[in-house]
Amino acid sequence: MSQVNLENTELSNERIEIGSHVVYFLGPHLTLRHCTLVLKVAARNLIIPHAQFIDCTFEARRELKNFQWNSSHLKGCRFTGRFRGNDFGEWPSSPGQSSIEDCDFSAAQLDGCRFLGGDVRTLRFPLWPHFTILNPARRCHELSALVWPGDIGPIVVEGFAEDPPSTVAVTYSAVDLAKRHGTTPEAIKAVLERLDGVQY
Repeated sequence: MSQVNLENTELSNERIEIGSHVVYFLGPHLTLRHCTLVLKVAARNLIIPHAQFIDCTFEARRELKNFQWNSSHLKGCRFTGRFRGNDFGEWPSSPGQSSIEDCDFSAAQLDGCRFLGGDVRTLRFPLWPHFTILNPARRCHELSALVWPGDIGPIVVEGFAEDPPSTVAVTYSAVDLAKRHGTTPEAIKAVLERLDGVQY
């Protein structure tokens, strides 16, 4: 498998196609400004050590699964396409190594994506049939006390207790969540309507 390294440089207004069957290293010491990154790569083939993305657009042309943006700084970026199980922001085990602010996910499809650290008020999340629970780790007892449809309660909500305390938000697709856990988006929404600290 071939490898592409983009490091020790700063680029502006570039379109970067990140295709499949190639391992991409974006960093270290890479700054991209006003760039468009077209992602067609599996998470295992995308490595972003110490990169900064400022006012960039990320277009996921294939679903990006279980990717951790925990060694990058994202500021003013826009995301489109499907992202499942991604973690954005600063991990407690690596303070200062990553961050997220002023980013727009309103046109993206997110499912099981966590946001750690930072100010959630600077982020734009997708609307229904997506929903975003704010501070899920800190509110795990409150959330698990509710009667959730299907097996969402014991499988998903009780799992919030295992999330880092710095998890400021988690976003799900109600459609995908309902399919996985034997319920309907409408039944999920009925619970959300009784909750504060939820965006949908």
